Amino acid sequence: MKTIIPVLLLLVLFSACSTSEKEVRKVYTLSNNWKFTRGEVSNAEKPDFNADAWETVSVPHDWAIKGPFDKEIDKQTVMITQNQEKVATEKTGRTGSLPYIGVGWYRKTFEVPAFEAGKKALLVFDGAMSEPQVFINGQKVGEWKYGYAYFYFDISDYLKQGEENLLAVRLENKGESSRWYPGAGIYRKVQLIVKNDVGFDQWGTFITTPFISDELAQVNIKTDISGDDLKLVTDIKDANGKVVATGTTERKFGDRMVQNIAVNQPQRWGIETPNLYTANMKLFRGNQLVDEQNIRFGIRSVEYERGKGLILNGEVTKFKGVCLHHDLGPLGAAVNRAALKRQLTILKDMGCNAIRSSHNMPSMEQLELCDEMGFLMLAESFDEWARPKVKNGYNRFFNDWAEKDVVNLVRATRNHPSIVMWSAGNEVPDQWGNQGIKIAKWLQDLFHREDPTRPVTMGMDQVANTLKNGFGAIWDVPGLNYRLPLYDEAYERFPQGFIMGSETASTVSSRGIYKFPVEEFKQKKYPDGQCSSYDLEACWWSNIPDADFAWQDDYDWVIGEFVWTGFDYLGEPTPYDEYWPSRSSYFGICDLAGLPKDRYYLYRSRWNTEDETLHILPHWNWEGREGEVTPVFAYTNYNSAELFVNGKSQGIQKKSKETLLSRNRLMWTDVKYEPGTIKIVAFDDKGNPATEKEIHTAGAPHHFVLNADRTEIDADGNDLSYITVSVVDKDGNLCPNAENQLNFEVEGAGDFKAVCNGDATSLEMFHLPTMKAFGGKLVVTVQSQEEAGKITLRVKSEDLETGQIEINCI
Repeated sequence: MKTIIPVLLLLVLFSACSTSEKEVRKVYTLSNNWKFTRGEVSNAEKPDFNADAWETVSVPHDWAIKGPFDKEIDKQTVMITQNQEKVATEKTGRTGSLPYIGVGWYRKTFEVPAFEAGKKALLVFDGAMSEPQVFINGQKVGEWKYGYAYFYFDISDYLKQGEENLLAVRLENKGESSRWYPGAGIYRKVQLIVKNDVGFDQWGTFITTPFISDELAQVNIKTDISGDDLKLVTDIKDANGKVVATGTTERKFGDRMVQNIAVNQPQRWGIETPNLYTANMKLFRGNQLVDEQNIRFGIRSVEYERGKGLILNGEVTKFKGVCLHHDLGPLGAAVNRAALKRQLTILKDMGCNAIRSSHNMPSMEQLELCDEMGFLMLAESFDEWARPKVKNGYNRFFNDWAEKDVVNLVRATRNHPSIVMWSAGNEVPDQWGNQGIKIAKWLQDLFHREDPTRPVTMGMDQVANTLKNGFGAIWDVPGLNYRLPLYDEAYERFPQGFIMGSETASTVSSRGIYKFPVEEFKQKKYPDGQCSSYDLEACWWSNIPDADFAWQDDYDWVIGEFVWTGFDYLGEPTPYDEYWPSRSSYFGICDLAGLPKDRYYLYRSRWNTEDETLHILPHWNWEGREGEVTPVFAYTNYNSAELFVNGKSQGIQKKSKETLLSRNRLMWTDVKYEPGTIKIVAFDDKGNPATEKEIHTAGAPHHFVLNADRTEIDADGNDLSYITVSVVDKDGNLCPNAENQLNFEVEGAGDFKAVCNGDATSLEMFHLPTMKAFGGKLVVTVQSQEEAGKITLRVKSEDLETGQIEINCI
């Protein structure tokens, strides 16, 4: 039977298809087939320059992460004033000992369909490290300075329509320009936006929710536009795409339109319920659609109250936060959404509810994930103002560029509900002197001008001085980096009525490494370049986690903390910045591979109030320590537990406020090591056994256990699966001292991406398919291709059974 469509209906269908296909705004992500080379190259911006011999890369890209590690790259004889050093000494590894210094060139050809008069093209960068100079078809269209800043240029007048165009970008990283590994290259996405000249201004829309009740929410939309005689129609859609409210506004003249739209029975955005809405905004001139944009936002209320701090949706909410540098360990600085989501998933399970983007502007992908997953974001701007920390840092640009960078930060990100506070800086030397106070006031006023709805903070480390000179009294939210002995005085003298730990703890540890005797120690160093994982070691200026816990438990006006750091990061290997090899940090709650250290479970026992935690340390393989005192700790959300060694009770320990450590840890400090089994039985508050856990002395390494964070990934060429490889004995017990050299083979619909073992002293390269296990473990990352299928990872090592796992790429 033949179906005949009536002519009139056919015309209607054709009309509908034509309308939907006629886009008034097109966004192209420029990701593949870039050409890249290191070093200065004359005429590299010219269209007739031959770059065929250059490397072909995809953006985001970090040119330095493949190394090699070399102590000469960032060797400095310096005095670290932040650490109050008095004498200059030779430092290595401060910026990861990776080859980020120098010039890099990128070239990308693209075509733009011919467009009529009245169109414009914007080239948008989320970040480029650093000092980017941008050329189109050989002509310079602009430059920026700050490697962490978002920026864009109108390139309409430089394009050849309907023909091939050349985009060239020159970047330069100077030595002594960073205090950590900054990465190198176009490490965040680049987009080309083609739109009508009449329309929404770039980053010109600001959505707020000034009134919220259970029955009704006011959604206020302010949008900057170009053009006259326009009508704005906004549909507000819920997470399922259903239109829940509509607003229409007409405007004859002016450059801004304002709407107030009522949403009934609003679903609030919060930590546990990260509900999101989308404003579909259409701009008309007469009946002609001239521009359209979709902006995601959340309906939520944020207030800060004396003695309480953050009031989120009417409830007092303490920051259970961590600081994060922008690098993704073995991936370097190149942004990857799957890698960021893995980090946040691990932190969410720990009970973390907040992120401080330290000490840089966050990536768009990180903000989107925080919106979706329910994380509060403290969005930071600078690590330097006018006075330098490092010779070639942001101080060179601050006076001329700070306002532009702050404006772009706020306007580009202010619609993200996860952002609940701005940070104007971190530990700037300008805390000293009258000029610094004036800069502080200027910066805070600038943030307020761009966004009057959120407070501003500053991470202060020179607290004694800021108490005297008034610097600390300026900020909406006083942020203290460490300096716990001054909390009381700061609360009494600062007018705000609360204190926030903008940077806390800085406890140091190496995953799976334990040192004896077990004791609290500051600035402890060992011959192997590792730190003890009993979580009792810190730097001279920092402290163990328990000290921060006590302040938060005892004083409501301490409104939470941001622990330094959630994950280890490349560079800043304190306390081993005079030790080689050491090229990454020890501060992380998780190591550079993303594997939780023991400390993870200490925080989880406090922060994750929904799930059970019982974690035992240390491991129980101590050949040669038979009969020696080997303390056993338990991190648990239960208040008491009993320890057994080979079935013999070592007694019951209970949490108490008698000592700082006994508040949060159960400790058996006089246990003597004997091979076998240790078991801990935790009790509920009625004294009944609630859960138990055992650790066994492992035998010789025998085979591998492979566990993937995700066994299904997208066939988009970017998605990642992280596979934890554990070396185990014949009975499946982890071999905690195993350091076998492992080799990796990947077949099928994916590729080997990277490997990392979390050892800060390892000089093995992340991109090569071989690495030693550390603490019996490492993590292999595989990346999808653009076709569906199975990815097979095989792990091999001499004298061990081969391990294998399959990942579905769909």
